[in-house]
Amino acid sequence: MCEDSVRRGMPQRLLRLLSLLQSRREWSGAELTERLGVSARTLRRDVDRLRSLDYQVEGVPGVAGGYRLAPGHDLPPLLLDDEEAVAIGLGLSTVSGVEESALRALAKLQRVLPTRLRPRLAAVSGTITAVRRAGTPRVSPGDLAVLGSCCREYAVVDFDYRDRAGRTQERRVEPHHLVDHGDRWYLVAYDTGRGDWRTFRVDRMDRVRRTHRRFTPRELPAADPAEYVVRSFAGATHRHTARIVLGLSAATARSRLHGPIPGEIEAAGEDSCTVRISADSLDLVCQYTMAVLSLGADFDLDAPPEVVDRLGSVCGRLADRPPAHGGPPKR
Repeated sequence: MCEDSVRRGMPQRLLRLLSLLQSRREWSGAELTERLGVSARTLRRDVDRLRSLDYQVEGVPGVAGGYRLAPGHDLPPLLLDDEEAVAIGLGLSTVSGVEESALRALAKLQRVLPTRLRPRLAAVSGTITAVRRAGTPRVSPGDLAVLGSCCREYAVVDFDYRDRAGRTQERRVEPHHLVDHGDRWYLVAYDTGRGDWRTFRVDRMDRVRRTHRRFTPRELPAADPAEYVVRSFAGATHRHTARIVLGLSAATARSRLHGPIPGEIEAAGEDSCTVRISADSLDLVCQYTMAVLSLGADFDLDAPPEVVDRLGSVCGRLADRPPAHGGPPKR
C-alpha cells in the first residue's frame, strides 16, 4: 500500500489519533475523546480503522480503559510529508556519537520512503557534513533509547557511572531530558541518592537499566534543560581554575568570545567583568585564558602556577620573535 493511497483513505481525525498515540505511552479513552472532540463510539471505530491498517493499537485495562500503540513486527505505511522527511535526514546526518547507527537507519529509511520523497532525502543527506572534534566519544544508541523512553514515561533509571577520576558507582535517578552539547550526550536528572539535580555524560554510563518505579516530575531549576547543562558547566570547579578581572563589560566580553567557554562571565561593573575558567585539562584552561587575554583589555589574572608558567613561556617566546618585516626583536 503506497503512502498517497493511505493518506487519501485516512481522514485528518485518524491521523491526529495516530499522532497522539505515538506521542505518549498510553491514553485513557476520556482523554482521547476530549482531544479529538468525538464520542466514545467514534473513538472505538477510529481505533478499529487503525488496526485494519496494521497499527497495533492495544486496549489498556482499568476502570476508565484506554489505548496504547504497541510495537509491531511489520512496519505500517510510513506517513511522512516533505518537511518531515527533510527533518529526519538532517537529524540522522548530523547526530553526534552514534554516526554509524544513524547512517544505517538513514539507508533503511530511504528504501521505505515513497519514490516522490527519496530524491529530497538523498539531496539532504548527501550534501551535509557535521564537523566533529577529534576523539568525540561514542555512545550506545540502545542506552539513548532507554534513557529517552524513561524521560518521557517518568520511569526511574539505574546505571553504573564512571566519574572524572575513573571511580565507578551505581546511581539511581529520575531522568528529565537528554541534551546534545559539544559533541557529547548528557542526561539531566534528579539524583535520588544525592537529593539534587545532576548532569551525567552518557558515554560514562554502563549497564543502563529501567526500573519498575515511576516518579512525579519535578520542576527543573532552569528555564530549559540546555540552559541547565550550560549553567552547571559554568559553575563547576575542576583541577585547574583561572580567574580574570577584565576591563570590558560582561556583554562586550561575551560578544567578542566566539563559542561557549568552560566557565562563566559575570559583571563586575559597567566596564569590567570577572571571567572564571575551570577544567581538568591544563591545555583547555590555558587556551581559553589566552583567548580572553587576547581581547586586548586591561586584566588582572589569578591562576595556578602551572597556568601562569605556561602562558608566561608562550608570551616570552612571542616577545623574542623578530618582527615579520625584519628588524631587531622587541624587548
